[in-house]
Order: sequence, then structure tokens, then C-alpha cells
Amino acid sequence: MKAGASPDLAQQNGNKLLAALPEDDFARLVPMLEPVQIEVGAVLCEPSEPLQHIYFPHDSLISLLGVAEGRMTLEVGLVGREGMLGATVALGHDLPQVRAIVQRAGSASRMDSAEFRTEFAHNPSLQRVLYRYTDTLLAQAIQIAVCSRFHVLEARLARSLLVTRDRLQSDKFHLTHEFLAHALGVRRVGVTKAASALQQQGLIIYSRGNIEILDVPGLTAASCKCYEIVKDAGEEALSTAFV
Repeated sequence: MKAGASPDLAQQNGNKLLAALPEDDFARLVPMLEPVQIEVGAVLCEPSEPLQHIYFPHDSLISLLGVAEGRMTLEVGLVGREGMLGATVALGHDLPQVRAIVQRAGSASRMDSAEFRTEFAHNPSLQRVLYRYTDTLLAQAIQIAVCSRFHVLEARLARSLLVTRDRLQSDKFHLTHEFLAHALGVRRVGVTKAASALQQQGLIIYSRGNIEILDVPGLTAASCKCYEIVKDAGEEALSTAFV
């Protein structure tokens, strides 16, 4: 990881959770925030290892993977500029419950976990936004679990691509077959077939991991209702937290 821009960017146009804090509370955090660049594929935490740092993404994106038997995975959430990695540390958990892998490289502010826990205990504003954000993460994880059990892969892939588009605010991004297979809990051949089906319908272009969404309404129709549920729950929670 490399040094990045000033953490003041988090208040101006970077991380929304930090930007939601009152100016005085944010100013207290600034000396504890370290600007870093995080690279694609970097593993930021594992379920069996203590979390050393809290991450507040600016333009990066972090995938949260549930892990079974050390090798089988399923994406249970995404963390972008709207949130943070490590919310459970503030709630008293020494070990994270997920594997966190960088999905899109970019900048972030990070903070020592022990310092964050101390600050959280004495900062009501940070408590308020974090509780609301944690609700959003839980709602997201529950809906993804339901989606993974009951919906076909093509619809689940469409949902995943739409959520990624929303977080990145871009119709073009890079996701390999391998990463999508880990995220969706399926074999790579399944991802290939589902992506080909969406491409044949003229909804996306997918080549060598480069994805372009051509038809957002069409892809939304191809997705299951879980996409709208997750999106609406997140927007409602964040609209009440970030004021």
C-alpha cells in the first residue's frame, strides 16, 4: 500500500461516512487517519486473523466474502465510499467475520483498530452513523443470502453487476471470471455461461474481465428483485444517517 492524498479529501469528496461527521468530530479523527492506496486483489482481512486497521474507501471498492471450510466463498457485501471496513471492531469483535478483498484499486483512509475503538466509545456522532451503516450491511447480507439460495445464476450475476455499477458510479469496470466465481459461490464455467447469456441479450459486453453495461433498464429486468430491495434499503438508511 502506498501513501495517498490528504485525508481531508474524505470530508470533501471521498468517504461519505467520514463526511457525515460534524466538522469538530472529523477534525479529531484526521491525525489518526493514514491515506493509502489499496491494490486489486489485496486481502485486507481474514476471518481468523485480528483486524489491524479500519478502512474508509474513497474511490476504491472492497468485496466482503463469507468463507466456508477455508476455501468456499460467497460475497455478502460491498464497501465503497459510502462506508467502512471494520465496523464490527467498534461493536466488540476482535476477529472479523469475513474475508475482505479489494475489488477496485484506489485511495482510502485507514485507522488503527484500537484507536478507532477508543474514539468510537467517546464519539456519539460516529456511533450514530456507524449504527445506521451497520444496519445497511446486515440488510445487504441477508438479502444476498436469500438471493443465493433461491434465484438463478443469471439473475444473481445481473444483480451483482448492477450493485457494482452503483458503487463505482460507472457503466465500465473490471471483474475477472475468477473473482465473480468467488463472489457468487459458483464455478468459473457458470459465470461464463451467465455472462454469455447477458451479452447475447445485448445487456452487457464482457471481454477479458472488462465489463460494460449497455442497457441498465434491461439488466435490471434480468436481475431478481433483490437488487431493488438492497438498493432501496441502503438508500433509506444512508439518507437518514448522513445528515
